[in-house]
Amino acid sequence: MLALLAPILAFAQLQPATTLAPDTEAHWVDFELTAYNQIRFPIELDGHSSWAILDTGLSDTIVTSRFARAAGLIAARRQQALAIGGGVEVGWADVASIRFGGLTRSHGRVGIADPAGGMHFGADILVGADVLSCCALDLDYDARRFRILSSGRMPFTGSTASLRRKSPNGVYQSEISVAGKLLKPIIVDTGDGGALTLSRTAWASTGYRAARITTTLGWGMGGPVVTDTLVVPSLWIAGMGPREAEMRIEGEGGFSASVGAAGRLGNGLLRGYRVLLDPRAGRMILQPGKALAVPIPRSTSGLLVEFTGTALRIVHVMRGSPAATGGWRAGEQICSADGIPVPDDAKDGVIEWTIGAPGRVVRLELCDGSERSLALSDFY
Repeated sequence: MLALLAPILAFAQLQPATTLAPDTEAHWVDFELTAYNQIRFPIELDGHSSWAILDTGLSDTIVTSRFARAAGLIAARRQQALAIGGGVEVGWADVASIRFGGLTRSHGRVGIADPAGGMHFGADILVGADVLSCCALDLDYDARRFRILSSGRMPFTGSTASLRRKSPNGVYQSEISVAGKLLKPIIVDTGDGGALTLSRTAWASTGYRAARITTTLGWGMGGPVVTDTLVVPSLWIAGMGPREAEMRIEGEGGFSASVGAAGRLGNGLLRGYRVLLDPRAGRMILQPGKALAVPIPRSTSGLLVEFTGTALRIVHVMRGSPAATGGWRAGEQICSADGIPVPDDAKDGVIEWTIGAPGRVVRLELCDGSERSLALSDFY
């Protein structure tokens, strides 16, 4: 999960100007979904090419300090800002241009900040609502491409929900229903890799009672965040439903509540549709896509892992899972599963055995030479 950043102060700056190419509708931008389920695409800032994350839940565009040094950006002023996982210091720098697809933004500013704990999301630029809200954003998840259109365009038909920008931070907001309860405002956050995250208060207001709730781990600019998680069978969006959705529940004082939102809607749910986000026209249009029919992947191991290049490092052990019962711990490293070395097992980016069939027993060799078995089961 990528951070939603909410600056607390405004500074005088050159008035930014956004222009779209006359043939902007033909300027599709190919993207990939990262390991954290964010939209990663090529961009140019002040003539320097880099990778960016498309982040409608981010109030202002952010670059890493590494990119800032390479591009010669100098922070003239600094401030503390609120982010998922905690506070973060942001420096502000003026820029000449940002270009991607058919969009060119001249002048304006960017923030300079780095994720806490040395986390790197595979990109050095996070493009926020300050740049994106000029226009309509057409997200074709099935084809892994997007384009920037003039506000008011409707390139496809589908179900419609309201969409607006919240003042003063300008992030995208809509609404959903869970278990028959209308929840708003819900931040529409293409920088969030999860499906749906609710504040503790919003979750309680639904009256839904789940028999099994576990935990998961997410990351923000401010650091890692552990949340309760479950699968709900009754989510409605843009009048469509009910459907299953994985939901995360923030603790008391979590990020959503701190910015006055009921929760956040991320790529984990949006990727099931073709999506048009047009806050100036006040609408979000959703057209069901191929991924909507794919069952929600559920862990049957309880191990959340990251690929280090040679091994799988355990980053979180889900509560009540087979891994938790078996005494597995964060930080341990796995070098093979059922005799298959991790580098071979991870070639397609999917570690199949972590969500394998219940009842399967997986033989795991740790990098310290020890071996353990893990019996997979349904636990949430």
